Amino acid sequence: MARLGQEWPVLAASAVIAMLALSAGIDRLAVIGLWVFLALVTLLRRPARIVIERQVSMPLSVQPSPQASLRAVSAALGGLDAPVFVLNREEQILFQNGAAQQAFGCVPEGAHISARLRAPALLEKVGDTIASGHENRFELSERLPSERVYGVLVAPVEMPYGDGGRETVYILSFRDLSESRRIDRMRTDFVANASHELRTPLASLRGFIETMQGPARNDEKARERFLAIMLEQATRMSRLVDDLLSLSRLELKAHQPPAQKVDLVPLIGHVRDALLPLAEELDVTIALHLPDGKAEVEGDRDELVQVFENLIENACKYGQEGKAVDVTLTGGDGVPVEVTVSDHGPGIAAEHVPRLTERFYRVNVEASRSKKGTGLGLAIVKHILTRHRARLVVRSQLGKGTAFTVRF
Repeated sequence: MARLGQEWPVLAASAVIAMLALSAGIDRLAVIGLWVFLALVTLLRRPARIVIERQVSMPLSVQPSPQASLRAVSAALGGLDAPVFVLNREEQILFQNGAAQQAFGCVPEGAHISARLRAPALLEKVGDTIASGHENRFELSERLPSERVYGVLVAPVEMPYGDGGRETVYILSFRDLSESRRIDRMRTDFVANASHELRTPLASLRGFIETMQGPARNDEKARERFLAIMLEQATRMSRLVDDLLSLSRLELKAHQPPAQKVDLVPLIGHVRDALLPLAEELDVTIALHLPDGKAEVEGDRDELVQVFENLIENACKYGQEGKAVDVTLTGGDGVPVEVTVSDHGPGIAAEHVPRLTERFYRVNVEASRSKKGTGLGLAIVKHILTRHRARLVVRSQLGKGTAFTVRF
């Protein structure tokens, strides 16, 4: 009865099929015999035991591979703003973060570290760390494209994986010390330069003040003349301090190339317009030779204005005898851009040309001071062009004039 209760759906279905077969005219005995056989087999067969095996999800300890461990380390290092390389024992680069790509350029995975960093001291320290297993700290100086100082750390890191396995990689990290070193040097240079250059005008001011307090106390004419000289000396000191501060600011960001696009055609036109009053006062004509299209370079507009103002103003002042200054712009549309500022003045002797961009270097001290020069203009130009990854080329002939060319 228990089996009948379990199998009644099968028996009922087979009975219905049997009746359909009888109504279709199939032999009655054959149908009844087949149905009885089916019923007996159904009731007498051993009940099927359906065993459902439950697979219990047990937490398995997934053992990371070396590649998975490296990916995890790389993901953590990728967010750092300091340049970082990951090396293997063969000194091949396994990973470099975004800061390293920006500072040193992109290096293909698997390349030797010397393909990008060729400093002997760095390669020696990396080799020593790999051989000894001890970290190394040292300083690295880079001269090109701009002067930079890094604090470098080379350290081994063990990455566990598998069943107790470990693989050692080597972290090469850089900490930029350039700004702090420039600030230290800026303080030293500022004190040295300011004390040297300000000594003369301060001595003049002190002497005139003492004279006005003493012998010239009641001399109106002397007082007026002395006050005019004192104003001139104070103005000179103000220009000197402004130029020193400008130079210091440029040195702080010399390693940060500008990323803006600047069209030099309207910029040079703007500089010429700003200097027209000076040119008219000196009886000098500024002639521009500019292309019809654009001449774009990557740069900081204000700093480039300062460069060309300085070069054209110098050409007007020191090439005044030639009565004309030519500004020629060539290149653009994929061709390297050059700007040449040339005068037709007395020219500069060959021995002076290499030193023109030194601080406070003057070909003629008296002429420079009479024209209100501080001796820092071309030094500022050099630092701006260094930041812009550009060059300043000077050509001069005595009696024929001087040409300053800026090559981007």
